[in-house]
Amino acid sequence: MEFIIEGFRKAVGLILSGNPEIFSIARLSLTVSLLATLIAVAAGVPLGAWIAVKRFPLKKLLIALVNTGMGLPPVVAGLVVMLFLARSGPLGFLNWLYTPKGMIMAQVVIALPIITALTISAMQSVDRRFYRQVLALGATEWQAILVCLRELRLTMVAAVIAGFGRLVAEVGAVMIVGGNIRHQTRMLTTATVMETQMGNFDMAIAIGLVLLALGFVVNLALTLIQQNKVITR
Repeated sequence: MEFIIEGFRKAVGLILSGNPEIFSIARLSLTVSLLATLIAVAAGVPLGAWIAVKRFPLKKLLIALVNTGMGLPPVVAGLVVMLFLARSGPLGFLNWLYTPKGMIMAQVVIALPIITALTISAMQSVDRRFYRQVLALGATEWQAILVCLRELRLTMVAAVIAGFGRLVAEVGAVMIVGGNIRHQTRMLTTATVMETQMGNFDMAIAIGLVLLALGFVVNLALTLIQQNKVITR
């Protein structure tokens, strides 16, 4: 028990001293996870809304595949992205392997099914008569979808929270695609694993505390936005 207390004491000291390596890793983690979340939202929300309102063959199969993607193992996502970004892969010309861009791509693959599936579920909860009424008033299909999404904005914020929460704690995909290179692709999660394996428990605890704090602050901001909308309705 004593070594745990001592580890936390040293960890807090590292954080309060403004350890440059810890905060450099934190900045990269926040940047990668936020950008990946924004890209997944930009692609997943319209895709999910379109799937929900359209009628086409094998729609249920597609929704089942999207829902399955919500549980996609990060290491599998990382492996697939790595194969595509490898020098001999179809996207090898981008030279994104072992770069932050590659890690963002891997995290988008993880978050996209989550955002898409939650959007489908939210859109299907809307009374179809409301959607048709908007269309009858002269709106285009996408304008009607936007009206429905505006009504579902609280649920959409929850989808963003779920997507970001999954990404900020992810380790497998970014380890495979990024390589955990110091000062280049080292994330809070991968750094925690590495420091723990090396027996640097004070550093691992410090990085873990920063990771928890980072996730809490971003999710708190999103939750405040969501709850403020609930109050003002």
